[in-house]
Amino acid sequence: MNRKTLTSWLPLALLALVLLTPLRPIVLGGLQRGLLATGLWNAAAPATPAAEIPVVLTSSAPYPHNLPMATLDGKPVNLRDLQGKVVFVNLWASWCPPCRAEMPGIEALYKKVDHSKIAFVMLSLDDDAAKARKFVQSHGYTFPVYLRTGNLPAPFDSNSIPSTVILGPNGQVAARHDGMAEYDTPEFKASLEQLAKSVR
Repeated sequence: MNRKTLTSWLPLALLALVLLTPLRPIVLGGLQRGLLATGLWNAAAPATPAAEIPVVLTSSAPYPHNLPMATLDGKPVNLRDLQGKVVFVNLWASWCPPCRAEMPGIEALYKKVDHSKIAFVMLSLDDDAAKARKFVQSHGYTFPVYLRTGNLPAPFDSNSIPSTVILGPNGQVAARHDGMAEYDTPEFKASLEQLAKSVR
């Protein structure tokens, strides 16, 4: 094989290496993250219509969402444990390039908010808990990661990931976004904080 033939096949070989090996989510996620960071990919976060969401908590109103989960070390928890807080729920998987692309922005947002009023639920849809754990540890993410322990009820039963649902303090859905987004923006942070103003 001469040098010209070799160089003409090299791009196809590299493409096959990326698309047909475990490198696919890493490479595609990195490219998508770069596009998000430059603003070339306009993946805006959803606006949370905080003014329209009734946020008065009463002891007689049950929290509407029963979502059993487990921590990465196997401890059972339920979304209902977060009643009274604004909850940022993100469904993701380690094999999903758009999920990987938006995670640095979610981590940056997580570090900027008041955790006594705003909770994060990064719900992994990985079938293997070890893969989710390895991915989170290798990137140094500090947001709370959970594993699903059953079928996802509405409003979390999305046909695509990443998918994000924002719940008000009383559990009502304030916003939902299917697909990749850049959440680390002043506007999105302000909308979460506005929604959280009713948290006692």
